[in-house]
Amino acid sequence: MNFRLYALCAALLLVCCTHSLLAQRSGKSAPKSATKEAQKSPKPLQTLLYEINLNDRSDDTFKVRLLVNGLTAANAVYQFAATAPGTYQIMDIGRFVRKFQAFDEKGKEIPCDHISVNQWKIKQPEKVTELRFAVAETFDTPVNRDEIFRMCGSSLEDDHALFNTHTVLGFPSGMQSNPLKIKFLYPQVWKIGTPLERDSAGYYFAPTYDFAVDSPVLLGRLTTARTMVKSTAVELYTYSKTDQVSSDQLLGAMKNMLQSAGEFLRELPVQRYTFLFHLEDVPAGAWEHSYSSEYVLEERPYSAEYGQYITDIAAHEFFHVITPLNIHSEIIERFNFVNPTASEHLWLYEGTTEWAAHIMQLRSGLKTLDQYLNDLSQKTLVDNNYFDRAYSLSKLSLTCYSDSGQKQYGNIYYRGALVAGLLDIRLLELSGGKRGLREVIQDLMKKYGASRSFSEKDFFREFVNMTYPEIADFFDLYVKKATPLPLREYYAKIGIAYAERKPSDTLQAESGIKTRLREGKLIVADFRENLAEHGLKLDDEIRAVNGQKLSTPDNKTFATLTAKFQPSTTFTLTVIRGGTELTLTLPTQTRREDRLYVFELSPQAYHRQVLLRSAWLKNL
Repeated sequence: MNFRLYALCAALLLVCCTHSLLAQRSGKSAPKSATKEAQKSPKPLQTLLYEINLNDRSDDTFKVRLLVNGLTAANAVYQFAATAPGTYQIMDIGRFVRKFQAFDEKGKEIPCDHISVNQWKIKQPEKVTELRFAVAETFDTPVNRDEIFRMCGSSLEDDHALFNTHTVLGFPSGMQSNPLKIKFLYPQVWKIGTPLERDSAGYYFAPTYDFAVDSPVLLGRLTTARTMVKSTAVELYTYSKTDQVSSDQLLGAMKNMLQSAGEFLRELPVQRYTFLFHLEDVPAGAWEHSYSSEYVLEERPYSAEYGQYITDIAAHEFFHVITPLNIHSEIIERFNFVNPTASEHLWLYEGTTEWAAHIMQLRSGLKTLDQYLNDLSQKTLVDNNYFDRAYSLSKLSLTCYSDSGQKQYGNIYYRGALVAGLLDIRLLELSGGKRGLREVIQDLMKKYGASRSFSEKDFFREFVNMTYPEIADFFDLYVKKATPLPLREYYAKIGIAYAERKPSDTLQAESGIKTRLREGKLIVADFRENLAEHGLKLDDEIRAVNGQKLSTPDNKTFATLTAKFQPSTTFTLTVIRGGTELTLTLPTQTRREDRLYVFELSPQAYHRQVLLRSAWLKNL
């Protein structure tokens, strides 16, 4: 995000105020040289004043007024977002604009032309003092393609609103870096949650459009909760459609995770952080921001399992205070809202973040080693079976705005996290257990920070220069190329055995019967040979299992009933054969089902492997 201009303006203001105060105290006027310098100072950027009427929620549209003055030909095109940072998808918000008008100071309308899907051109921009437009919410507005992720979208209902700046507001051309003030008109009983600060006039301030897009807003019938993590104030705002979940409950579930994140990072790089939870009917996901994160998830009755589910998601999003806030390339810092531009370093922004979200819980004791290894197993399963294994992380990143790339994008949270975990082990090995990925991330944060971006094309080389020459080969093989991941080799370095397939230690009970549908009937298609001596025959029509009739004659219902079987028992099967109903007593069958992608402590680990594992299990 581009914070440089805001910081520079604040610094200039401080210098000017200090100089004037000194001049007053001395009884002298400012020297002529200072006056000349002041005359050369750049003209302050115009603040864009937005008013959003949420009291009028008719037509499911956000009604917006923008007050401006002094627009020029360079500002004649009003731009809505084609995409937004961290979404990695085409959005084309212009599709949702229902009305766009410009007016002069006397209220006379000035013509505008809709010149592209996201752009309106104003005929006489120098006369404009007000723009008015209406934008449909994205949740309930059907589109033919490029459906917007709900956590990155907008919702407008009788009891709440979810507002993401890029889904409603745009900016006049050339004014992406101008400051914004946004006022929301909303029912008095509503509460509002946002990382933005409000002034005495009720306006929320953002130093740039990028900053506003980075700052979501949730309004309505909300519950709230607050805590401190080290020196950072953390706030939770929750909309729960039927009041099954409260902010206090979520904070209770997340509190230990937040504290472990503080320990993992040593110190949080923000003074205030805001969680926004939108819990309704449809599960969607979460979206990270520099000073906040927002969640559109399915509402369920609160339970410890539900709390852990949300904590795992929140741990990932919370870690984004590091990447990309404090470690990002120029593509992220100067975001292109007009033409989507991909960054090759999604492995860092998302893969490393997903790895950190789980390893920090392991190292703080919030997750057991068995739970962590099970997470690795699940990620490996998804990577191997649900995505194209020929797609490298670099290719996934650079094609994320294409249809083919979108199909592979989800693997950044699986293969991306696995690669980050391997990189951590390799760094620990090369440093003799003294410096892992966590420590390199902290060094990168010190080198760059929020106001300095790294070079998109040079970052791999810079990372290698900060670590070890061998890391260049690692990036080439496992990030730039789609080389099969060396899971067995790398986890053996820390005394953890990995096997793609391993026989189960326990017997699984089953019916031993294969079925098929024929003319609306469930028929025995095949069975274990020993069931023949108990009277079962091919083409028997199955009617009931253990006396329970099939509610519907299909494979799924039959599988549900037989899944309850226990080894070394019998079951009854009611069948129709030749028009006669028979009840057969059959023995349950057993099988050993292989476990896939198994990670477990190795009983043959050597001393050096155990020492490296000890370093891997803690924050250095």
